[in-house]
Parts: sequence; C-alpha cells; structure tokens
Amino acid sequence: MKQLFIAFVVLTLGLLAFSTYQALFVAPTEQTMGEVQRIFYYHVPSAWTAGVCFFVNFLTSVVYLWKRNLASDALAAASAGVGVMFCTIVLITGPIWARPVWGIWWTWDARLTTTLVLWLIYVSYLVLRRFSAGGQTQVLAAALAIFGFVDVPIVYMSIRWFRTQHPSPVMGGGENSGLDPAMLHAFFWNLAAFTCVGIVLMVVRYRLQMLEEKVEATHAAAALQGGAQ
Repeated sequence: MKQLFIAFVVLTLGLLAFSTYQALFVAPTEQTMGEVQRIFYYHVPSAWTAGVCFFVNFLTSVVYLWKRNLASDALAAASAGVGVMFCTIVLITGPIWARPVWGIWWTWDARLTTTLVLWLIYVSYLVLRRFSAGGQTQVLAAALAIFGFVDVPIVYMSIRWFRTQHPSPVMGGGENSGLDPAMLHAFFWNLAAFTCVGIVLMVVRYRLQMLEEKVEATHAAAALQGGAQ
C-alpha cells in the first residue's frame, strides 16, 4: 500500500507539472482578458477540489453519526482541512483575477458571498474540533459538517439562480458557451491534477489524524486506569 501511494504521489507531481505547462504555454491567450485569464486554470480546479473535499467530509460525517467509528471521523477532519485550503486558494485567486477584469477586488454578489460563507462554515468546523474539550466534539462537528454542505450546491448554482457579477457558466451554460479546444484540454488536465493533489493531501492528513486520535485515546485510557488505581 505504501509503494502504491508513493507511485500515486509521483504520478500526481508529473501530472501537476504537465498541467502547468498546458495552462501557461499551450492554452491560447484569451482575447478579451489577456494573460490574467490563465488564473482560470487554477481558480476553477481549486473550487472543484474544495467541493470534492467537502463532499467527502459530508459523507464521512454521516457515516460517523451512524457508526461512530474512528476512521470516518478522522477522514472527515482530514477532508475538511484540505477543503478549507483549496477554498482559501479560490478566495485569493478570485480577487486577483477580478481586479484587472472587473476593476474591483471584491463585490458582494451571490457567488462570492456564498463562497465566503462556505469558507467560514468549514473554518468554524476546524475551530470546533481544535478547541472544543467536550466529549461530544465529534458529534457536534459532524452535525455542523452536514449543515455546512448545504452551501456547496448553492455556491455552484448561484450563477444560474441569481444575477451576479460572474458571467454565465462557461460550460453547460447554453448556446455560445464553451471553451476553445486547447483551453478545454488545459482545463481538464489541471482539474485532474488538482483532484489528485487533493487526494494525496487528504490521505496524508488522514494518517496524521488517525495517529493523533489513537494517541489521545491511549492517553485517555491511561488516565482512567491511573484514576482507578
């Protein structure tokens, strides 16, 4: 299993290098926005990967409330942390892209606002797990995760449901939507690369979380045994 993971990491690094080459040198320059449009190849895959992580967090939180097993709780914590990281990248690259294109760093439109709310929800989830000392911390965190995931489809559908500063969907947006084939190839390469990076980080964080929880369980058992004596 360890060798398989190492091979996957090497594959991910190669894929990340190739996708970066595709985004920076192969994809043509967008006619209206120019070079700054290349942030698209990192902004959107980051948003996708954050959504995947939050979906994993949602599923594992449901499993934890059902089974109360250590592994699902550890994976929920790991996926939330990685999801927050990618969501942070979205909130950083978005304004960098918006400034030269829209002339503003930020506006309170539906997509931006719901994304910020999503980030705040999962940051709150991590803070709860980190600083809560009660015996029901995992249960409360799982409930918050299930509640928080409701915002993920709202973020995705916001540009379809509301009039926003964001343009209509580039893909699946109806007539005249879509990308140049070279742009589309670069986009999908980056989508695959960022997804693989997210998987690698979740696996690493999951293993660390399992170790932390096992150490805490050992200390708790030792404290109970010492108290009994």
